[in-house]
Amino acid sequence: MSKSLTLEIPGDVADAIRLPDLENVQRLRLELSVSLYSQGILGLGKAAQLAGLSRWEMNRLLDERKVPMHYGPEELAEDLQHGRGDQ
Repeated sequence: MSKSLTLEIPGDVADAIRLPDLENVQRLRLELSVSLYSQGILGLGKAAQLAGLSRWEMNRLLDERKVPMHYGPEELAEDLQHGRGDQ
């Protein structure tokens, strides 16, 4: 079963975001994915999926931002699944 989540941002906060309207959603998804990954809430594959990036692009972004990489059972399982072509 697929589930989605909607985040409501108050209008005055949305108006204060200093990005062109077309960039708001993508940038917020990117920032959320980096934050959740850095806190260990999402693994690399899911963070990349949330950001709309490939795992390679997500790795590069995390490196540019000096976010420490963590590799545990969840990341190993994602890598094995990716290696088998199960996505």
